[in-house]
Amino acid sequence: MKLVEFPERTVVIAKDQPQYNPMPAHRYPDDPEGRVTCCWELTDEEIAEVARTKRIWHTILTFGGPLQPQLLQVEKPQIGPAGVQRITSTDE
Repeated sequence: MKLVEFPERTVVIAKDQPQYNPMPAHRYPDDPEGRVTCCWELTDEEIAEVARTKRIWHTILTFGGPLQPQLLQVEKPQIGPAGVQRITSTDE
């Protein structure tokens, strides 16, 4: 799986940190949640594995800091000032 460029990108996170992959991303301006969206592209083999297992594993590097809320989705979110929406969670 690799990070991919997209038209709404406003920043490349870690572009000068060779120990990390550069992350093209969109930072939502004036967003109270401080959202950042990036896009990943799966290989054909990864698509087959997801279809087979129906699972995606997500590892987060916190470096001992607090865990931030995460959101994985398959639909492209609205990006840009008109796309700022509050993300709420529910306890189940």
